[in-house]
Formats: sequence, C-alpha cells, structure tokens
Amino acid sequence: MGGAVSNPRDGGRRRRHMRAKPMADINVTPFVDVMLVLLIIFMVAAPLLTVGVPVELPETAANPLEQEEEEPLTLTVQADGTVIVEETETPREQLVPLLRAVLANRADDKIFLRADTDLPYGDMMVVMGALNAAGYRNIGLVTEGGGPTRDASDSAVAE
Repeated sequence: MGGAVSNPRDGGRRRRHMRAKPMADINVTPFVDVMLVLLIIFMVAAPLLTVGVPVELPETAANPLEQEEEEPLTLTVQADGTVIVEETETPREQLVPLLRAVLANRADDKIFLRADTDLPYGDMMVVMGALNAAGYRNIGLVTEGGGPTRDASDSAVAE
C-alpha cells in the first residue's frame, strides 16, 4: 500500500537520516517555574521579617535612624509590662543575662526599644536600666511617625 516515491535525480536512493534543524527558541519554562517558586517563598517570608508583637507605639515627629548593615536587636515592652526580646517573651530577672549573651554574639550594641504608649514611665526606666546593665549604649526608641511637634510656638509648651 504505502509506496515510496523516489527522486529520479538521486538514483532511487532514499535518505536514511533526516536531519532536523536545531530549534532556535529559548525554553523559558524552567525559568518561569523557578521564579514562581521564589515569588511564593518571598510572599510567605516577608510578613515574618517584621516584629510581630502588637504594641501601641507613641507618635512623634522625630526623624528615622539610618539603616545599619546588621539588623538591630528589637526589645518590646507591652502595656502590662511584658518584655519580649525579638519574638520571645522573657522574664525580667532573665533579661540582663539574655541581653549580655546576645551582645557577645553581635558586632554592635544597637538595640531598638518598642514600648507601649500606656506603659508607666517607671517601668520604662527599669527596662532602660536593664539595657544599660547588659552593656547596650546605642538604644533607639521606636515610635510612629506623623505625631505632634513641640516647638516654642506651641501653646502646650508655653503652659
């Protein structure tokens, strides 16, 4: 049934090997797969990069600090006096030894202190004293931006 048509010029010989032309297109499917996996990883990891302890920060008009190469340690004090180092709740009696151990493994002594607006001033000073006793001299107080400014023209300062 199936007959071969021969070309009279080649003497009836058939080509045994048909050479396919190389494909000039770039296969981007593996690249797209890798990029989608990376996108999903970053979407999951991005919320974890911020300190997730809820605290009502005071508002101020202060300028933000310059970013450092090493991410500073974050200490949070909630309104009820609970002290949290990064994401770990720490009893106050263990705070100084823990902070000293962390400082021994860090390149600098920068620490960010986040305290709730409703935290009494005395409790805040106790935590500041613990930071000083642990060896931290570079303490950044974290606040919310856009707060009120107090200058000589404010009536609140004059009262």
